[in-house]
Amino acid sequence: MDKFTQLESFVSVATLGTFSAAARQAGLAPAMMGRRIDALEERLGVKLIIRSTRKLSLTPEGHIFLEEAQRILKDLADTESLITQGKVKISGPLRITAPAGFGRKHVAPLIPVFCEQYPDIQVTLNLTDRVIDLVEEQYDCAIRIGDLEDSQLIAIRLAENRRVVVASPKYLALHGTPQHPDELHRHECLSFGTQGNQHKGWLFKDNEQIVAFKPKARLSCSDGSVLLEWTLSGFGLSWRSMWEVQNDLKKGTLVSILDQYNAPANGVYAMLPDRKHLPQRTRSFIELLKNTYAEKQYWEE
Repeated sequence: MDKFTQLESFVSVATLGTFSAAARQAGLAPAMMGRRIDALEERLGVKLIIRSTRKLSLTPEGHIFLEEAQRILKDLADTESLITQGKVKISGPLRITAPAGFGRKHVAPLIPVFCEQYPDIQVTLNLTDRVIDLVEEQYDCAIRIGDLEDSQLIAIRLAENRRVVVASPKYLALHGTPQHPDELHRHECLSFGTQGNQHKGWLFKDNEQIVAFKPKARLSCSDGSVLLEWTLSGFGLSWRSMWEVQNDLKKGTLVSILDQYNAPANGVYAMLPDRKHLPQRTRSFIELLKNTYAEKQYWEE
């Protein structure tokens, strides 16, 4: 029995969960599938699958072997496609997570474009401001905004993210315009809480130093679109990203203040659990984001 057949059989049993299901898929008797796994374990000299009358489970070595075996089979399929079709066929599931506000405006609209280019892709998009564990929850890519915490994840910078303090003309007419970040304590400041990388507070650059202001807000919300509506309605000041407020600044429904104290821009990033074994579908999606965000006209529109 060749090694490749053993590899395919092991992946089939491990993913389908039973010898009988894997045997039916391969058109074999369950006993034959069992002999293939026995031969694989004997060749490797290690137990991969724990058999019981109720279910199968993988040993720690089995989990490691499954991950590598799936990668090998995927690489082989891509290589065969490269030879037979002139290019790698991009297919399979793609799981993405992004912040709710940014994802709604700048990730979700690109998903249909991506799926039109690659009709064999199945995309799951999770919009949440919760920081998701990519490995634990099995996501291929996370879009994150702001200063990155220390992490084992791979970060690819996609775009700049500049934040400004904004208010409605109505609020400023009633309460005046602060001229220095220290004056913010005397104003109604709408807070995003600890979500979305704002746990450090609102950041400003003063005398070449980065200083943080943590608002004691009467109104706070974990949804950026709600904060924006409150700001437009004149309930207070908020610290928002330019991608969110740029159109309102152009229309005059919002005014940016304290611009001379704006902190340097941080970034919009694609976070990946691993660059070495990155599927082609993930690479292609990140390239679409990078190419789109790199166009100045995109942000102006």
